[in-house]
Amino acid sequence: MKVQPPLGRTTAARRATRSRPGGRSYGWVVALVLALVLPSAHAAILPEDRVDVMYHGYEGGGLTVEGPAVLVRKAYKDKVSVWGNYLVDMISSASIDVVATASEYTEERTEYGFGADYLHGKTMMGMFYINSTENDYEANTAGLSISQDFFGDLTNLGISYSRGWDTITRTGDETFEEELDRQSFGVSLAQILTRNLLININYDSTTEEGFLQSAYRQVRYLDPNAARGYSYDPALHPRTKTTSAIAARAMYYLPYRASVKAEARRYTDTWGVDAWNVEFGYVHPFDFGMTTELRFRYYEQTEADFYSDLFERQAAQNFMSRDKELSTFSTMTVGGGVSYEFATPWLPLMKKGEANLFVDWLRFDYDSFRDVTAEGLAPGEEPLYGFDAVVIRAFFSFWM
Repeated sequence: MKVQPPLGRTTAARRATRSRPGGRSYGWVVALVLALVLPSAHAAILPEDRVDVMYHGYEGGGLTVEGPAVLVRKAYKDKVSVWGNYLVDMISSASIDVVATASEYTEERTEYGFGADYLHGKTMMGMFYINSTENDYEANTAGLSISQDFFGDLTNLGISYSRGWDTITRTGDETFEEELDRQSFGVSLAQILTRNLLININYDSTTEEGFLQSAYRQVRYLDPNAARGYSYDPALHPRTKTTSAIAARAMYYLPYRASVKAEARRYTDTWGVDAWNVEFGYVHPFDFGMTTELRFRYYEQTEADFYSDLFERQAAQNFMSRDKELSTFSTMTVGGGVSYEFATPWLPLMKKGEANLFVDWLRFDYDSFRDVTAEGLAPGEEPLYGFDAVVIRAFFSFWM
């Protein structure tokens, strides 16, 4: 089982990279970082020693996120493997939420993390810590996990626990400070069914308590006295939430060394959001050291119980939100990449290297969030919002 916080919509890693007002969350950066440095979900074998240097970029919906990352993993006597990572996000946002109620902003987010895995027989134990810092948000996450191989190493069962504690402030308001505490539990089961088929089932549950909203986002409500027909008030979310997610993944190795992958996932929470996604992938290696990969993903969710794009009046209910990530929406991702393995005689300490380039195109369609920047329309009749985005990940890996 991976020694990491679970990677879902409400996980510690995603919360550590939450969006600013109107921005997209960019937890995919953390997901890639952890995927590179953390051990396989099956078999009690320590990962190989390696160094990764990465550039990541996201652009879409008025938000741009880009920056470098460095990751290192090193084993000691085939019993202990330690890893560390450091990344920087340069963020510039003029998203629809920002231009509607504020002005464009730029900021920088830095993140560092470290962890260790200990192998004893067929048991793998691990721990990690991650810190993410922005000018108005600091997130901390620590976790433990243990996994065990059974039945001739054909079955792997793992459990994990992580705890997060965040501090939220607000730019321009020195009196504002809030806290957020989070606990996550996970169980995974990996099974080799045949020589070609591997399946994995994961269940994750997270409880959160504290400030569960942006310090900047607002809600809009009908106001006949306003020139545009509506006004804004600060949003107010509940201070507790519990989430549950279950996912099933499968990988099948084809006779010509290629493989196909599939995933199905279901998510629910106590705010009324119900989501699901499916993903399919194809990996094809070539004899000259190159591997290509294609993938397709579709995601869909319902809106939270207290969400509305336009409330009927001011203070219409106890909890109110216009966060588009809590609305009804769907996303589609089409992506691909290429990896090329090469010798490194010019690097005496390295056994081999690999160059990787992956590009994803994403489409976001919101079914209950409207584009308020459209002019000349009555409140509630603006067009529904949607946008395209591109994610680029380029990195070099070196095995020691």
